[in-house]
Amino acid sequence: MVHERHSDFIVVGSGIAGLCFALEAAASGKVTILTKKEDFESNTNYAQGGIACVASAEDSFEDHVRDTLIAGAGICHEEVVRTLVREGPDLVRQLIDWGVRFTTTPKSSADSPLGSLELYDLGREGGHSHRRILHSKDLTGREVERALLKCLREHSNVTFLEHHLALDLITEGKSPNKRCSGVHALDAPALEVKVFRAPIVVLATGGIGRIYQHTTNPPIATGDGIAMAWRAGLPVANLEFVQFHPTAFYNATGGETFLISEAVRGEGAILRRLGGESFMELYDERGCLAPRDIVARAIDTEMKRHGESHVLLDCSNMSEEFFSERFPAIRELCVRHGVHPPLEPIPVVPAAHYSCGGVVTDSVGRTALAGLYVVGETAFTGVHGANRLASNSLLEALVFSHRAAQSAMKAEPSPPTPIPEIPEWFQRFDPTMELEGVRVEHCTHEVRTLMWDYVGIVRSTERLKLAAERLEILLKEAEGYFERGWVTEGVALLRNIVQTSWIVVQSALRRRESRGLHTTLDYPETRPEEAHDTVLTPPDGV
Repeated sequence: MVHERHSDFIVVGSGIAGLCFALEAAASGKVTILTKKEDFESNTNYAQGGIACVASAEDSFEDHVRDTLIAGAGICHEEVVRTLVREGPDLVRQLIDWGVRFTTTPKSSADSPLGSLELYDLGREGGHSHRRILHSKDLTGREVERALLKCLREHSNVTFLEHHLALDLITEGKSPNKRCSGVHALDAPALEVKVFRAPIVVLATGGIGRIYQHTTNPPIATGDGIAMAWRAGLPVANLEFVQFHPTAFYNATGGETFLISEAVRGEGAILRRLGGESFMELYDERGCLAPRDIVARAIDTEMKRHGESHVLLDCSNMSEEFFSERFPAIRELCVRHGVHPPLEPIPVVPAAHYSCGGVVTDSVGRTALAGLYVVGETAFTGVHGANRLASNSLLEALVFSHRAAQSAMKAEPSPPTPIPEIPEWFQRFDPTMELEGVRVEHCTHEVRTLMWDYVGIVRSTERLKLAAERLEILLKEAEGYFERGWVTEGVALLRNIVQTSWIVVQSALRRRESRGLHTTLDYPETRPEEAHDTVLTPPDGV
């Protein structure tokens, strides 16, 4: 007998988007939050830079909109961008009310759009015409998570279930009346597949960075929400636009890397070749403060041209006291790896960082599948276009999770229904069944290496086609394991990684130009006729 667990809202993921939705929705019903690791493990927790928000008299909504549109290379949805920028300050104020402590200065001003007499210490990053990045030193994401989790853990309507990996959406009916009514999830410690039902399901599973060999993302960023939505028949858009952060720490031993925030360049750090020469002025008049796609391509070009494994980030313009105060976490991590900034330059290399595309939603997070909302990096809202403006990601998560919560709480509740037909893999699931881990590990490694080598910063049609062919074989292998009931965490993640990678490749093949984050050797120019979104729909789409 299948046992169901019911609530009013199911939130899959525990980053800023999912937690903000949950905190608002908890005012009107029971919320179950499923997270496949600990509650604090998310892309939000890794976010160093901060939240972009108009917060000074010198800045304006129009300037923030313009900067976002310029970075987006001609395909941002302008009205959605205006919504983001206009609604941002009030929701950042709400974060502060929830207990988030942004770094302030001793100065005072009554002109801040945030309505505070205390002027926040505003950072500046690439592509921004003003200082508008609210931050908590270089640990902004961790501070946001801390405050939101504190509020949620004190709320009687919220249940956290850690180490629960969502496997697939539960759907009922046929199009156009098809709807989502829950999720199947693997309780990893208990080796049990559970059924969670709710009239409203929210995917907030974060990004896709872990489909690549080198990434700034945490291990949880495996494209789960995108893969689940695709299997449920939902369209996705603009997944060819993968942002490679220009400056991840270069680990010569091949171990884990970590992000060196763009805010370091915002404070005047200079990118240099290993010989000491600066080079960004050769690529863009904004130099080291050019948008991320330009900086990442420039570094990639310099590395290939000079046969170097990395470049250097020279922070010597800053004092030791200032660097330690402004970037304590970065300094600690660098020192742990034998580098002592600002006295020594930081070795850096580009790494997969953020997906500008995702599951297609409307302006309040609704999808084409009734009952299903998607928020945060998993969603495609139209805000980012072909390249995300630095620190707009947390703002997008904040604004559109709020809009989704307001919509979901007003939605007409669906009538309770018996559980739909149980999928075959569920019936075959046997926790005692053994699968050699080496097979799953080998496939996962192959996907990540393939994506890095063939679907990286600079692409070609031939490499993309070869990647697609290999991924189709790997997808059949992963789906075969799953359908036979080998529903382990490793198999489930492999299935999502391969599926998401295949979608990224198909999206890249569709775009026959170079624009923003998508650069291809076969179509090096930007073409006006390609100034539109790349939308892919599954064959059995909703």
